[in-house]
Amino acid sequence: MSVPASAVPAFDFTSRLSRRAQTMSASAIREILKVTQRPDVISFAGGLPAPELFPLEDVRRAADAVLTRYGPAALQYSTTEGHPPLREWIAARHGIPAANVQITTGSQQALDLLGKILIDEGDTVLVEAPTYLGALQSFQPYLPTYQEIPTDDEGIDVDALEALLARTSVKVMYVIPNFQNPTGRTLSLDRRRRLVEITARHGVPVIEDDPYGQLTFTGETYPSLYELGLERAGSVEGNHVIYCSSFSKTLVPGLRDAWVQAASPVILKLITAKQGADLHTPTLNQMIITELLPILPRQVDVVKKAYGERAAFMISRLEAEFPEGVAFTRPKGGMFLWVTVPGDIDTTPLLSRAVERKVAYVPGSPFFAHGGGKNTMRLSYTSATPDQIREGIHALAGTLRDALA
Repeated sequence: MSVPASAVPAFDFTSRLSRRAQTMSASAIREILKVTQRPDVISFAGGLPAPELFPLEDVRRAADAVLTRYGPAALQYSTTEGHPPLREWIAARHGIPAANVQITTGSQQALDLLGKILIDEGDTVLVEAPTYLGALQSFQPYLPTYQEIPTDDEGIDVDALEALLARTSVKVMYVIPNFQNPTGRTLSLDRRRRLVEITARHGVPVIEDDPYGQLTFTGETYPSLYELGLERAGSVEGNHVIYCSSFSKTLVPGLRDAWVQAASPVILKLITAKQGADLHTPTLNQMIITELLPILPRQVDVVKKAYGERAAFMISRLEAEFPEGVAFTRPKGGMFLWVTVPGDIDTTPLLSRAVERKVAYVPGSPFFAHGGGKNTMRLSYTSATPDQIREGIHALAGTLRDALA
């Protein structure tokens, strides 16, 4: 149908947007990824699992087995709480009832729904400095006030946390204790215990985001905040920690299966919130993930071995090539490391100069709730080959040398 020449002007939807919608902004990482889609650009920007490690044949067999066993039921609507065998498996691993597990469509939905049920306009939310950009995006539409907690190589500064809670009323705290996104740091065991004790004493719920916990390069692991909270409280219902995790980083991301485990009041409200969002996570996807659970230990070993080798190689190239004064973290697991550049260099405008040299990264500023971190950047080593890491770090080192000069 042709549009008549006298068609009315575009309708003014902008002025009709809610305050919540007006606070939303595009993901800085997603926007950067658009720039780096050129095949000649080596990208350390996206935190993408390595596709060549996906268990493709296992997924194919699992899908066939599910469709053979369940038939049309695998393609039907399902319960909001999630596929019972999957919830039962998760619950058994953590020693809790299946009723305290909610399946979500990716961890990002878990964060959004938790923001919806926990955060009112003006509530104070504690986050690490820096923290996961996607969490800030998920919480922002609910109009919180952020308070940042400083971090160092052992994670959150718990002395600063205790001092802040002594003078500030806080609604909820968000933390990534294992191989944190974006820094790659891990919260030490002593600080984990103190964080759980301090937040429980002040009555502050803690959202623990743990997508990377199984991806340890050294084999060293610490108890989760959820486990420490469970130990302290003595019951699921008394535990003030809410635990989120995902199969995206260990099996495959495209099936979008994740979960939340928490006390019953949280789970019951998550069920209601999810019914309004998408009714339930796709039935077929949950069944495929459940079918893949027997191969999970093998797949985790494959992934962490590959990522450990790539991380070690990237660190060796950083040590060899980066200018003096440029600092970087040395993660013992996960998908990221964090670079801090000396002086007044702003890594956001520097990105275009790096792309001219055919390499990309994520500037650090978007990971801070109140700005800052202009002289930082996040690098991901998971999707790059050794040749790409060598070439990309060489190009990035040249970009930094020019900027420092």
